[in-house]
Amino acid sequence: MDAVVLAAGEGVRMRPLTSTRPKPMLPVAGKPILEWDLEALVINGFRKIYMIVGYRKESIQDYFGDSFKGMEIDYVFQEEQLGTGHAVSLVEEKVGDSFLVMNGDLLVSDHLIKKFLGDNRKHNTRNSISLVEVINPSEFGIVDLEDNLVNSITEKPEKPESNLANAGIYLFNKEIFKAIKEIKESTRAEYEITDAIKTLLDKEEVHGFKCESRWIDVGRPWDLLDANELMLKDLKLEYDKEVKIEENTTLKGEVHVGKGSVIKSGSYIEGPAYIGRDCIIGPNCYIRPYTLLMDNTRAGNAVEIKNSIVMSETNICHLSYIGDSVIGEGCNLGAGTKVANLRFDHGDVRMEIKNKLTPSGRKKLGCIMGDHVKTGINVSILPGRLIYPNAYVEAGSIVRNTIYSEEE
Repeated sequence: MDAVVLAAGEGVRMRPLTSTRPKPMLPVAGKPILEWDLEALVINGFRKIYMIVGYRKESIQDYFGDSFKGMEIDYVFQEEQLGTGHAVSLVEEKVGDSFLVMNGDLLVSDHLIKKFLGDNRKHNTRNSISLVEVINPSEFGIVDLEDNLVNSITEKPEKPESNLANAGIYLFNKEIFKAIKEIKESTRAEYEITDAIKTLLDKEEVHGFKCESRWIDVGRPWDLLDANELMLKDLKLEYDKEVKIEENTTLKGEVHVGKGSVIKSGSYIEGPAYIGRDCIIGPNCYIRPYTLLMDNTRAGNAVEIKNSIVMSETNICHLSYIGDSVIGEGCNLGAGTKVANLRFDHGDVRMEIKNKLTPSGRKKLGCIMGDHVKTGINVSILPGRLIYPNAYVEAGSIVRNTIYSEEE
């Protein structure tokens, strides 16, 4: 059986992180989201996938090439992002009679896919959809299910009658292509795969199976921090033998340190934490739990980083504090840069998503910073602020609002 992975979209709600990369390439626990998904497919015996790419496709193609751990990758270009239904239609002449489809911006376990495939074999299905129980069903496509058969799908219902949401993993036969040709544009001017499934329901049975094991939907920037925390909790972490750990350092709990990295004297690292290859930490740094530092990052003297994701090639200069934040690639944070992560009134931090202030549901949330941002010395960034790629923040500034670069 072939697999089709949908990875063509940008993920507008994830800006400014997706201003320079597609959403599936955002890092979690040391790897892009998409890599975790491909590993799950390899473990389940898939030997060929069709990768639907579009927005900034080069970042995916350059990273994975034509194969991944023995699994062949055939790239299919979606020139315009016209929705998931349109994306699936592009492989009509390529796939076999039965094929798996999954969203490339989910974090799923190999066990979840194994069970989904097993459920399909057990019930001898022709078409099926994976389902997950959610706390806030009004934010998802909700499925009414009876005896493992789908009765209906309702997008973001005001009064949901179920908490079973579409988990973004499907098994189809070629009937789905006929259904796609019958659907019309949605209100978002896209052709949705869920509309095709609704059309299919009028003609034949569609099964639904509840997910088990890991399923994480990364829909907004702060979800990336939650996903990173959950993944780091599940991983067995240890440091490479070829790292240099100087005297008077402490690594407490499970800590991954990649090849070529240096942990300088006086540094204290609490796991779970992940430090990539060729990083330099310290001296006298404090790296707190659930921190991810990607390859070639530098944290200078007396830097403290807490529950944050720092992407590759970023330099955090001495006497800086980063808390509950996501920092992009190639940034340079001047000495004394401080990211606040807690409101004075201890209320939920709000963040600007698609030009609208959105409650995050988090008491602590710092900054979401795009690639190649530079801050001067002694910059203060208030909670929940966005800074877009290539922006410059002058020394001594207080960042009170979203900062856009000239390109935005």
